[in-house]
Amino acid sequence: MNEDRTMIQTTPLTQAEFAALGTGEVAYLKPMTSDELLRIFPQAPEIQPGLQLFALLSADGAPILVTDSRDAATANAWEHDLRMVSVH
Repeated sequence: MNEDRTMIQTTPLTQAEFAALGTGEVAYLKPMTSDELLRIFPQAPEIQPGLQLFALLSADGAPILVTDSRDAATANAWEHDLRMVSVH
């Protein structure tokens, strides 16, 4: 009897390895207010407080696009062949 055995990694991924998963393939759509945007990304330009925005983030959390339209964020992901998932 021949058994097919598969090796499974039992050590946890490093932060860098985990962050690299999905890079260039997956983007996250995160609804947020303009206040949250400035808190999370302090380098962002100042904008009117209280706006509802949508951030398209790469797999490692880096911002790709911030817009006030979910449709614009979705179109950008499709344009760059990114599989989009929502973050809650």
